[in-house]
Amino acid sequence: MLSSNIIFKNFKIKNSNLNQKKKISKILKNLLNEKNEILNSLDSSYKNSYSKSFLLKLKKFKRFKRFKLIGMGGSILGARAIYNFLSPKIKNFFFFDNFSYNSKMKLNLKKKNLNLIISKSGNTLETITNSNVLINNQETNIFITENKKSYLMDLANQMKSEVVHHNNFIGGRYSVLSEVGMLPAELMGFKPSNFRKLNDLIKSKSFLNSLVQNVSNILSLNKSGKSNSIILNYDERSNDLIYWYQQLVAESLGKKSNGILPIISNMPTDNHSVMQYYLDGVKNHFFTFFFTAEKSLLKIKNNRLLKSHYYLKNRNLNDISYSQYIATVKVLDKKKIPFRSFMIKKRSEEILGELFIFFILETILLGRAMKINPFDQPSVELIKKETKKVLINF
Repeated sequence: MLSSNIIFKNFKIKNSNLNQKKKISKILKNLLNEKNEILNSLDSSYKNSYSKSFLLKLKKFKRFKRFKLIGMGGSILGARAIYNFLSPKIKNFFFFDNFSYNSKMKLNLKKKNLNLIISKSGNTLETITNSNVLINNQETNIFITENKKSYLMDLANQMKSEVVHHNNFIGGRYSVLSEVGMLPAELMGFKPSNFRKLNDLIKSKSFLNSLVQNVSNILSLNKSGKSNSIILNYDERSNDLIYWYQQLVAESLGKKSNGILPIISNMPTDNHSVMQYYLDGVKNHFFTFFFTAEKSLLKIKNNRLLKSHYYLKNRNLNDISYSQYIATVKVLDKKKIPFRSFMIKKRSEEILGELFIFFILETILLGRAMKINPFDQPSVELIKKETKKVLINF
């Protein structure tokens, strides 16, 4: 990786396939030479679709203290990942991507909120439903949707609300560094240019070599029958980043009876549930460790320790979590179970941006190498159509 604050350890694969690496390098070179709107959004040269009038109002929007974000999948996961990974100074952000929001209703909907309603198509059922329940004309509403006729575009016009045009060529799960993720980031107090560092990253041999070797290794594992990608996450604040990654990979690559299924395990909780299966069950998986090296303010109370556990003396909670992480790495290594690891030494916009870019490039390269279109989701569309039929005939 480029940053010294990300320690990335790749899979240990014997007899690395040189021809496959060359193939991946060629795919990457071709990808970077394309005119690709997704890749454009990953760099600071990307031009947001904000109108002049919107830009004039942006300072006013930043003065709000309470925000509701309404969306589904890639329209909201990226913003939520940014919020929880970086913990901005503005704390009053509420995310709605499901129907279980009774507790959130206590946030007092009568207070002055700025609402972001996000849907590429403008016709996402859950987003339409939640916007119907959660927004009103007394609040300030900003819609992010494609510049075409849709339910949300009609609603925005009816409510005389601000509209930011969603780039037609960027699908939801790839949109985190476009207006979809970066407008919320700006409202949180962050700078989009700090996330968008593609051109800097691709100048780094270390970054490119890590990316190509990583993709080649995953392909080799997948070809050997390992289709489950299990993410062992030791950092609670990274949960939404991992959920964002899960959608990115599963929805992009799960096609033609092929693909990779990301399975999320929150650690150390899952040491006491599914770890036994991971270690001794069916060997159709590989692992990704995700750990953040931060000192916890919470420490063991030495005066309450029994003599049998004095080795815990003066330890903070992160010391214990780190010990469990290292122990699990050693066990997987002994059992010759393939794994890679990401250790984050410091949180920043640049670090999170590098992770977003690495995973987006990884997914596109895997799709092209597997001869899968990583940009569509045909079966999901089938469920949307069937749901509409059920509701009409209910």
